[in-house]
Amino acid sequence: MSRYISEKLRIKVIEEANNCCEYCLQSNLVSFYPHQIDHIISLKHGGKTELDNLAYACFACNNAKGSDIGTILLPNRTFIRLFNPRIDNWYEHFEIENGVIYDKSDIGKATIKVLNLNEVDRVIERQDMYS
Repeated sequence: MSRYISEKLRIKVIEEANNCCEYCLQSNLVSFYPHQIDHIISLKHGGKTELDNLAYACFACNNAKGSDIGTILLPNRTFIRLFNPRIDNWYEHFEIENGVIYDKSDIGKATIKVLNLNEVDRVIERQDMYS
């Protein structure tokens, strides 16, 4: 598995994402840190460096996600996978209001939890972005 991502593939991922984080929708144009290319399924879990396994992620989302592919949701202790921007529609799993991202599914709930999407600073940043 290669960690190297060609410039051509990097551009395709960014275009696919419309220059925004595919997890929290933050535009790279207003981000303090440049966005990064994320392996949706990490190399350590057998993911490949191919377009259908790469997402454009802001620093905060990519850093929080790490190599995670899911989490346990209580009280049922059920394993739920994280949102996958290549196979899932963002608006089927989330909605956003006043900078807060709300879940509409267990996948949304798991992703909000693991990626800390509603951390206070991130909500404030989104409020500024959408005002």
